[in-house]
Amino acid sequence: MSTVTPTRTYAKPGLSDSVVTVKPRYENFIGGRWVPPVSGEYTANLSPATGKSFTQIPRSSAQDIEVALDAAHAAKDAWGETSTTERSRILNKVADAMEANLEMLAVAESWDNGKPVRETLNADLPLLLTTSAISLARSVARRVVSPKSIRIRSPITSRNRSAW
Repeated sequence: MSTVTPTRTYAKPGLSDSVVTVKPRYENFIGGRWVPPVSGEYTANLSPATGKSFTQIPRSSAQDIEVALDAAHAAKDAWGETSTTERSRILNKVADAMEANLEMLAVAESWDNGKPVRETLNADLPLLLTTSAISLARSVARRVVSPKSIRIRSPITSRNRSAW
């Protein structure tokens, strides 16, 4: 005999009974902090679920990409000098935080992209956690002997960013 699990209904993000809190406006997360877009312009973020705006997001431009690239270049050397053990610890904390908040992330992602929560919760996010760079880092960190074994070979630049 099989058991039928009832379908859970999730409240719209931002409502008091929702698992997701939504701010009225978001900025770009660059260099470890939230920064407004260089142009100062924002746009409505429409949910495919309703076709209505549920928050404002930056209308980012090439200038914002350059700011993000500058921040990535500035962080590259410190990250490259960080031991694989410490990098593994940091990436494991990210993965652990994602796993601890799967339901909230699934609702937020579903509201943003229109997929059913059950698909995001049971397929997309678990797949991300098992096939992502975080999963790779967990695996590699267990096997690497030398802390200098993993190095960033070439920085991302305006010229080669189309490769990523």
